[in-house]
Amino acid sequence: MATALWRSASRLRNVHRCLHARSLSQFRSPIPSLTTIADSFHAPSLPPLRPVIPVGAEFKSLGIYSRYLSNSTTAPNENQDKSSSSSKTNSEETQNTGDSQQSGGAAGKPVRGGPVSWLSFLLLLVTGIGIVLYYDNLKKRHIEEISNASKAVKEGPSAGKAAIGGPFSLINDEGKRVTEKDFMGKWSLVYFGFTHCPDICPDELQKLAAAIDKIKEKAGIEVVPVFISVDPERDTVEQVHEYVKEFHPKLVGLTGSPEEIKKVARSYRVYYMKTAEEDSDYLVDHSIVMYLMDPKMEFVKFFGKNNDIDSLTDGVIKEIKQHKK
Repeated sequence: MATALWRSASRLRNVHRCLHARSLSQFRSPIPSLTTIADSFHAPSLPPLRPVIPVGAEFKSLGIYSRYLSNSTTAPNENQDKSSSSSKTNSEETQNTGDSQQSGGAAGKPVRGGPVSWLSFLLLLVTGIGIVLYYDNLKKRHIEEISNASKAVKEGPSAGKAAIGGPFSLINDEGKRVTEKDFMGKWSLVYFGFTHCPDICPDELQKLAAAIDKIKEKAGIEVVPVFISVDPERDTVEQVHEYVKEFHPKLVGLTGSPEEIKKVARSYRVYYMKTAEEDSDYLVDHSIVMYLMDPKMEFVKFFGKNNDIDSLTDGVIKEIKQHKK
């Protein structure tokens, strides 16, 4: 572009010089007068001639070329301005298109759930785990207390008697008021449960009933099976009577008021608690332990869920024989 401008300027200078030289030559050698020409040629008078190139034409031509030069120099700048403005416009349109696509994409995306729902779920999960751990630890402490008390009995009279068992007053499945004195004179196996128990209580009572018969067969020892309800609100006398007779004819069922059940459960170190309640349908979480009581209704040993029929039978016979020595 600079070369083109330089060439245009050179041509303009050459044209200007030529025009200036011709105008000077015309002014230096003026055209002779018309009268002299007419006299010399003896021709008729002619109208006066005008110069071919009028004075000042070179200045007009100079102005035209100057305008051409200025137009030629400003044209690239205008093109550059137009190109820059067009590029800015394109970039703005591209940006607006991107923004619209981004907003459209954001609008099209599904709105996720807020963090409050996840936080509530985590809090609920942690709370549930904490409750389960708390009750498990509580049950373990009760079992450990019973185990320690059982070991203390085995150590001899100097260790003292275990603080398990004691006086109680309940109603049997025949509607009679009974106390611990009514069970003295015989060995007994005491189990705490409830009649609406879905699986654990029936399994344990079946094991208890089978062990009672096997103890009688193997050692000739009569042991009284006893069932004490930990659900006094639903386990009435009639309900308990129908329930215990399904397992063994000699199984004695006991129930009572909530305060009476609470007292006997505390004396035997039994844990029990209602779970989530829906109207009248609920479960009771409780200790799964059988207590072997001697003829004085004093605690001898407990047997947990891990004992099957044979181990329960052999364990009871062993403890009775050692106690008689």
